[in-house]
Amino acid sequence: MSLDNATSPYLLSHKDNPVQWRTWGPDALAEAKAQDKPILLSLGYGGCHWCHVMNREIFSDAEIAALINDNYIPILADRDERPDLDTLYQGAAGVMGHQGGWPLNIFLSPDGVPFWVTGYLPREDTAETPGFRRVLTESADLWKNERARAEDGCSKIRAAVENLYNRDMTANQEGMNLDFAALRIAQRYDIFFGGMQGPMKFPNALLLDVLWRAFLRTGTPQFSQLLFTTLDGILFGGGYDHIGGGFFRHCMDERWFEPSFEKILYDQALMIDLCTQIWQFNRNELCRQRITETVAFLLREMKEGDGFAACISSGSQIEDGKYYTWSEAEIDAALTGTFSARFKQVYGITRDGNLMGRNLPRRLGNPAPASEADEALLAKQRELLLAGRGRRTRPVRDDRVLANWNGLVIAALARAGQVFERPEWIQAAIKAFDAVIETLGGEANSLSHLQGSAGVAEDYSEMARAALQLREVTGDARFLAQAEGWTAVLNEHFWNNQINGYSFYADTAEQLFVRPRMVFDNPTPSANGTMLTVLTRLAMLTGGRDYMGRASTLAATFGSEANRVLNGAGSYLAGFEYLLNSLIILVVGHKGHTKTRELLRAYWGKPVPNAMVVQIEPGDPLPQDHPASGRGMQGGHPTAYICQAGTCSDGFVSGVDLAWALTLPVQLRTQQPQPQAAPQRMN
Repeated sequence: MSLDNATSPYLLSHKDNPVQWRTWGPDALAEAKAQDKPILLSLGYGGCHWCHVMNREIFSDAEIAALINDNYIPILADRDERPDLDTLYQGAAGVMGHQGGWPLNIFLSPDGVPFWVTGYLPREDTAETPGFRRVLTESADLWKNERARAEDGCSKIRAAVENLYNRDMTANQEGMNLDFAALRIAQRYDIFFGGMQGPMKFPNALLLDVLWRAFLRTGTPQFSQLLFTTLDGILFGGGYDHIGGGFFRHCMDERWFEPSFEKILYDQALMIDLCTQIWQFNRNELCRQRITETVAFLLREMKEGDGFAACISSGSQIEDGKYYTWSEAEIDAALTGTFSARFKQVYGITRDGNLMGRNLPRRLGNPAPASEADEALLAKQRELLLAGRGRRTRPVRDDRVLANWNGLVIAALARAGQVFERPEWIQAAIKAFDAVIETLGGEANSLSHLQGSAGVAEDYSEMARAALQLREVTGDARFLAQAEGWTAVLNEHFWNNQINGYSFYADTAEQLFVRPRMVFDNPTPSANGTMLTVLTRLAMLTGGRDYMGRASTLAATFGSEANRVLNGAGSYLAGFEYLLNSLIILVVGHKGHTKTRELLRAYWGKPVPNAMVVQIEPGDPLPQDHPASGRGMQGGHPTAYICQAGTCSDGFVSGVDLAWALTLPVQLRTQQPQPQAAPQRMN
């Protein structure tokens, strides 16, 4: 099928290329076999800067297009629309020695097995890299004139990809050391500027979560130092949109100065979640401000119905830069009468500009505001600049609603809404949850990834996690029932019954040359990482031993692989810790009672990433064999119990005492505190 009927903005942006693009499907594969031509599969997405550059410089070139059309069956795929293709061929690129990423241009046999791969390349050779023209010519020659060599390569790559995804990856619990894993990740962090070492910086919120958990678990200050250095770079630097809120995908330099101008939904969700935990720990005002601004951005610019759109794309770095940047004269004009000099000082605005001859407002390396009055003035000035920016031509937005990305946002909004006592955020999360079910749900708890695209394991796992977060926040039993329903689909259609673990796509979906089963995040959390937390929570809420048994099996299934790819296993490490150290705070008391609210507020005021709170009415039944069975209110007062590893603490009737207990190391949390003074905490 050509691109004429495509709905993906990314595919439509290539519709007028001279390249005769097809979409992935049986017709294109049959055509490749009938003509005995290799396939050029190009994978990208709407928010990808270099994808747009390649479209403009390479695929719009008539001479290059003729070379492609004559020698290949060209297929264009949107990674957001076909995550199954993206996951499989990113893995194949890795075993072929390519770093992956987008655009991914991969050369396939007519039955879809790779034999060569490249990413973005310029049209012609340079001193540093071959040109795309050369790669096209040499790959075509290989297929035509050295078929045996090409087919041998396909055979070896098929075996390598099968081994990558479906080999024995097991390790028992004793083979996993969370502290050592965090240390190995920390060793790869930039101690000066934060973030992973390298010429570009990504937020990598899932790895920051690993460092944060390691600090909470051990108290080792080096973990928090790396985390806060990184957060300073992200929250003060160019990777954050200081005018409109929200996080850009990454920075193109190691000092967090120049962003790639794309905003993707999952980055917003993951950073909201991380910053919420930091605020719970030290009441960091910067984190609170960034959360508030980012949620405002989501509700203002990313809503699609009651759900959330996928991304705001980065087309041309220069063109998008003009939307997000300012000349000094534009700043002065927009801020007339508001002491613009102070804004320019704090945000690094200069006559010559700080980025591409213009100014990107950022606070990193600039003087801090002197007072709360300063902050109030700056907030008013940012509003004026946002209004002025709103009159510019906006970057293209990808309006599609993706189930797994919405799941991440729903969970983040629900949790942040409870922590910051913002019920409107919780309501936005509930509406988005219902919108996903209405637009992407089907019979028997099925889910689509997006409209017209089959659901993958991450859709079910992230929506199940979101459902359990809403269950914790609202107490509504319907969310628990929905989480169980989606988990049942995962267990029936995604679980690999021969070697365990969840496969990326269902047994009822189109079967590609290998069915991936993975634990690494790419870049959203892997289903196998997320499901460790989901299964453990389901076990604690229902008492279902099957859930805990499957969680234990899942943890063992990927233990050695997580140790091998630590930089990509953040969600697995978090889930593994949740399985090992999970605890439940049971609050027995009438909903809405002042003391009940006090106990709940004490829980939500502390960073306890491995915990879950459940409030029940006096006399409500608990699951069979629940460790708190038979316990109730003490002295007629709402009472909280901390339960872990099959035992429960004595009751807490004071929110202060409960909060004090939740600051202690895991192994001490079930002991009754006897505070004499305020506990000492690290800042």
